[in-house]
Amino acid sequence: MPDSPLLTAAAIAVIVLAIAVVVGVGFKVLRSFRDLGTDAERATYNTLHAASRAGQHLRTGLNPTGAAKASRQLRNLLGCDALAITDTAGVLAWDGAAEELKPLLMGLAADVLTGGRTAVLQTRDLGADLTSRSLAAVIAPVRAGSRVVGVVAAFAPSAGAGLVRATSEVADWVAVQVELAELDASRTLLMEAEVRALRAQISPHFIYNSLNAIASFINTDPQRARELVVEFADFTRYSFRRHGDFTTLAEELRCIDRYLLLERARFGERVQVSLRIAPEVLSTVIPFLSLQPLVENAVRHGLEAKEGAGHITITANDSGAFAEVTIEDDGVGMDPAELQSMLAGHRDGDHVGLRNVDARLRQVYGDQHGLVIETAPGEGTLITMRVPKSQPGHDA
Repeated sequence: MPDSPLLTAAAIAVIVLAIAVVVGVGFKVLRSFRDLGTDAERATYNTLHAASRAGQHLRTGLNPTGAAKASRQLRNLLGCDALAITDTAGVLAWDGAAEELKPLLMGLAADVLTGGRTAVLQTRDLGADLTSRSLAAVIAPVRAGSRVVGVVAAFAPSAGAGLVRATSEVADWVAVQVELAELDASRTLLMEAEVRALRAQISPHFIYNSLNAIASFINTDPQRARELVVEFADFTRYSFRRHGDFTTLAEELRCIDRYLLLERARFGERVQVSLRIAPEVLSTVIPFLSLQPLVENAVRHGLEAKEGAGHITITANDSGAFAEVTIEDDGVGMDPAELQSMLAGHRDGDHVGLRNVDARLRQVYGDQHGLVIETAPGEGTLITMRVPKSQPGHDA
């Protein structure tokens, strides 16, 4: 077989080439590992890698699912026996040993949650039978802005200065993730609010009913029909305006007056309105179309479903550094639990205008300036809005 030596040589060449490829790949992997340099550099890499993996689980904020996954990475990072993450209401995650301390943790963390200072607790302070074990705890606050929103608690046989510093750093890192999650949530809420504002600036339901009401007067009272057409045109012109995110309380009240005039054309004496407006707050700047949806809610969801006449009271008062506006109706009211769920974005409902206004107020002035709504089925609804009278940078 004259060709057999050639075939043998070819086979040997293929084997040698394969071995060379394997050796080359192995050499590259080994060199890449050596490229990390010293043990300290490799430790830094491992730390950053663990933090990166933990951060992925906290991108939606402090919640049980994300905290449980992140706690595993963070416990390995600190090298402690156990690690826990809480919010202000309860323990979100516990990873590691000493789970008998879990029911006690919120009590142990109470001073940290209220005072915002890291606490170091020794075995005698933990208040549990640890079966003769020595176990210390470092409880560090998780701050989002000026608020303490939870704690990170690390448990180890002893709490040296290194563990205290490391736990505090991990808590600060968790806080950054929480703030980023809140920023993402705020951005999403803002975009949703802007879209809803554009869609809800004027209700198709209201347009249809207003035009029907105007049409009903064309033959019986042409002069009234003409006046209503002018009011409708003024209302829609204001609602569809393209410039500015802010207006004055006086302009918003004029818009409400036109809206109510058109609604009274449809409902007649069934809609009764009282206004008590302090002149000194008329120039207060407020977000554009932040009052009209509240009045529309009172008419559509408070009075329209009520038998007989209904009353709406609109007040605007000077309250020190704030202007306080209330919209109260004696209509059918709402279920408070359903309303809170809708305002939190957990469900859709008929009161989308309220959520839109609430979200915009919180976005512009902070969470403490959201709508305050008091209501119950059959008891009517009282909505309160407080806005600062001085608002540098907000032009009507």
